[in-house]
Amino acid sequence: MDGRMMRSVRLKEDESPEQGHNASCLCGSAPCILCSCCPSSPNSTISRLIFTIFLFLGVLVSIIMLSPGVESQLHKLPWVCEEGAGTSIILQGHIDCGSVLGHRAVYRMCFATAAFFFLFTLLMICVRSSRDPRAAIQNGFWFFKFLIFVGITVGAFYIPDGSFSDAWFYFGVAGSFLFTLIQLVLFIDFAHSWNQRWLGKAEECDSRAWYAGLFFFTFLFYVLSIAAVALMFIYYTHPGACYEGKVFISLNLTFCVSVSIVAVLPKVQDAQPNSGLLQASVITLYTMFVTWLALSNVPDQKCNPHLLTHFSNGTAPDGYETHWWDAPSIVGLIVFFLCTLFISLRSSDHPQVNSLMQTEECTPTLEVVQQQQQLTACEGRAFDNEQESVTYSYSFFHFCLMLASLHIMMTLTNWYRPGEARKMISTWTAVWVKICASWAGLLLYLWTLVAPLLLPNRDFS
Repeated sequence: MDGRMMRSVRLKEDESPEQGHNASCLCGSAPCILCSCCPSSPNSTISRLIFTIFLFLGVLVSIIMLSPGVESQLHKLPWVCEEGAGTSIILQGHIDCGSVLGHRAVYRMCFATAAFFFLFTLLMICVRSSRDPRAAIQNGFWFFKFLIFVGITVGAFYIPDGSFSDAWFYFGVAGSFLFTLIQLVLFIDFAHSWNQRWLGKAEECDSRAWYAGLFFFTFLFYVLSIAAVALMFIYYTHPGACYEGKVFISLNLTFCVSVSIVAVLPKVQDAQPNSGLLQASVITLYTMFVTWLALSNVPDQKCNPHLLTHFSNGTAPDGYETHWWDAPSIVGLIVFFLCTLFISLRSSDHPQVNSLMQTEECTPTLEVVQQQQQLTACEGRAFDNEQESVTYSYSFFHFCLMLASLHIMMTLTNWYRPGEARKMISTWTAVWVKICASWAGLLLYLWTLVAPLLLPNRDFS
């Protein structure tokens, strides 16, 4: 009996450190949370992933709030539909107050998410290594961060309506414009890395299959771009009308052809051997995608089949029903998820993104030493790789997630502007912002092609 009691005591003594360790992980570093279920990963990558999960959580809540069942529950909040006070909202004369609740809820949810990341943007300015006390906040205290996130979210839903939605719309426009450019940088970097990797494989294996693969995808992207142009002319223009849409499509098609020609000029190829049609085809397809998003906001029923309402044969009041989800929004949501994950999980072989994120690489020897130290302290497979210097700019990373919050807010609300004469309408502002973003993106890509020629003394490798 005494032996059993002694073994029981020893077992409890052996379990108590582990229990204390699990509890401390709520306030400790990122590896403590995920080290038991993830492969060998640096501390910096896991922290970025968890912050991205915070962003996706906000997006998920926003999507749920757009569902009709949830909208009916939002009547209980103090800032919506006080019909007794004469504030019932009518959208375009066809949609009652309940239909707009989802959009207003999305504005507040995304405001909370953007405010959360803006707070960390300011807090993490000029953090140089994990020895900085603020780095512990970046890589740990996840339970308290979650409480702060929830607190900001709850507070956002008690913001008086007033001019909040109208003012926050312009913040969303500016943030979404910048994030669209960041998406373009990610696509340029992805195409460059893809082209360089496959060309290297072709030279190593002395196989034409890799060249055939590059040719196939380049041809596919151009075919998809041409198909997109044709479909946009069919569905977003009409003979004798929709002149703006015709001009936008024609201009962007001309610009894409121009940058494709520049990409294969002999002088450009000599100055930048990695330049090619694969990158140009990716940029062309992305430009057509942004053009499509712009045309989906044209405030003209004849030129835009994706306006807020559509005829439903009398099943809804006055023959109209809410039409929140359409093809541009769904595709935009998918592109958003892919680009945000790329920001969070990018590796050191993406030079353009590393430059954008101000990434610094640690030497392999140092990483091995840091990994052994972290494994001893946390009994996991994640390690601290930032004891000498941070591997990315903490502040700029949070700034990107803040812009992502604003971008997804505009995507989920179809870029419609609330608060104007108590209507939810599409405006030319959204159209021009997206078109200007496509032009700025093409100009940025053109600069990457001609910069080595214009500035020969600088290293653009």
